[in-house]
Formats: sequence, structure tokens, C-alpha cells
Amino acid sequence: MLIDTHAHLDFPEFAQDLPAVLERAAKADVRKIITIGISLASSREAVGLAGRYPGVYATVGIHPHDAFLLDEKATEILRELSRQEKVLAIGEAGLDYYRDYQPRAIQKKCLRRQLEVAADEKLPVVFHVRQAFDDFFRIVPEYLPSLVGAVMHCFSGDWSTAERCLDLGFHLSIPGTVTFPKAELLHDVVRRAPLDRLLVETDAPYLAPIPHRGKVNEPAFVYHTARKVAELRGCPFTVVADQTTLNAQRVFRMDGFSDAADSE
Repeated sequence: MLIDTHAHLDFPEFAQDLPAVLERAAKADVRKIITIGISLASSREAVGLAGRYPGVYATVGIHPHDAFLLDEKATEILRELSRQEKVLAIGEAGLDYYRDYQPRAIQKKCLRRQLEVAADEKLPVVFHVRQAFDDFFRIVPEYLPSLVGAVMHCFSGDWSTAERCLDLGFHLSIPGTVTFPKAELLHDVVRRAPLDRLLVETDAPYLAPIPHRGKVNEPAFVYHTARKVAELRGCPFTVVADQTTLNAQRVFRMDGFSDAADSE
């Protein structure tokens, strides 16, 4: 079994055939999918999809591209959404200085507000960080004592950055780009990071792995990501599948995993 820890099932690419997408995922033994909120509207959609489909779970959050939207009223709405059934985390939240669609001060304020919600609601956080690790590492440690877990979505940093994330107790979520021949920095991270801190994701509909590169990505394709992780680490595919599934269950407190299970 595999868990796709990051997909966007509410996106237009899946509007016409989502049941078929989920069926293909099940046939590929991708039994659980976490669909990610990036705005209030998409967070509501994520919650709705989780309610309609047994194997689908949700996160709720505001992407840094929409950071200006998270005023006090929106924060309270987000807080209410976070309490809905099958909502596993806050996010994706973070900083994006690559696109820089929003002023950096507003991005940082949005991140802080979501960290406060995560701490108050005792939910892990799914982070989106692009070319903003310096500020990210300045902000997050302040909240670390109150956080119950965190995931670095679509990790793309080097080993030095990965080590800092691991030292903070975070999980690294590996996307389909790991299958690209030139993704040497990510290959290095996958080889060196502890297997019990890795997750696999699609970021569907984006970043389709080889052999589907250039196509619409979908949760079934996370198989190729996990297989590449196994190849890079020189271990059986089943070991990677089992461990990344267990990791996802632990960090997102799925399937009865709780704080007690985490501390065993």
C-alpha cells in the first residue's frame, strides 16, 4: 500500500473523471490520498471531497501565493475548517520567494497565523518553501514547541537544508521529480535521509514522474516515485512502500495513530 500525501484533487484537471482517477489509484495500491487546501475555497473543496470518498483525506490552508487573503475573519474560517472530519493538517502554508506573488512581509504574516492555528488545533503543518529557507528557519523554531508534526512538501533543497529540516523533527515529502535524471541534489537527499522520515507524494496534477513526464500527474503515479526511492536507497520496493505508509500514518495521525503511538 502507498499513501499519496499531497495531491490537488479539486483542480480542474480532475473535474471530469475524479472517480476514474481514484479507481486507477486503488488499482495501483494507492489506498489513501491527502488532498491539499491552498485557499479557503479549495480548503472547503478538500473537506467536501474527503467527506465523499472513503480513501480521501484533507488539509486546509492558504498558499503563500494567496497570503493577502488570510485576514482575521479568514483565519477564523480556516480554524473552523480545520475541525472538520478527516482534516489531517494545516497547509499548504509557507513562503515562496521564487514566484514572489505576494509581498514577503505578508507571506510571513500568513505563515505565522497558520502556525498559530496548527498549534491551537494540535494539527501538523504541510509546508511549501521555495527559495525562502533563510526566513523560514528564522520563523518556525519559535513555534516548534507547540507543533505536533510537520512535512516539507515537494522537498527540493540540498542535503544541508534537509539536515536542518530533519533536526527540527520534520518529514521530507519526495515528489515525482526524483525520477528525473538531473535531480542530483534530491537523489543525494533520498540516499542520505533516514527512511523513517520520508514520505512520497505526487503534487498532482503537477510534476508527473517518468515515465509519465509531461502528462497530467495523478495519485496512481506515486508508485513510480516510491520505486525510484527504493532504487536510490538500494532496498526492496516493499520496504519503501511499507515505511513511507507508516510514516504518513504517524505524522498525520491516520488510522488510529495518536500521540501515544508516536512516542512508542
